[in-house]
Amino acid sequence: MSTNQATTLNSDLDGLILEGKLLEAFDTYYAVDVVMQEGKSSPRKGKPANREYEEQFVASIAEFHGAELHASAVSGDTSYSEWTFDFTPKGGERVTMTQVAARTWRDGKVVVERFYTAQ
Repeated sequence: MSTNQATTLNSDLDGLILEGKLLEAFDTYYAVDVVMQEGKSSPRKGKPANREYEEQFVASIAEFHGAELHASAVSGDTSYSEWTFDFTPKGGERVTMTQVAARTWRDGKVVVERFYTAQ
């Protein structure tokens, strides 16, 4: 995959996230065999397991206050997006979370995504 292709795909994916369409973004841009990982946690393998995790995350949010994409970079089939998310989880206090998503692309889909988070 060329850097230009990955740049376009990453931009489109980030755009859906900015619109709050997390599950639509997941359904559209993630491979059946995707592996996702939160920092040093054990990786989750496969689209069904990761879709369930995403659904649970979305359902855990009482109020979404916004997201800001600070920067993105692409080299070959790898992209990085730096975010700040502002939300209130159900039963919790408001959270501002800074996160970098590192993605590997294959055939127009994310096959590996790892999140590096600071709160």
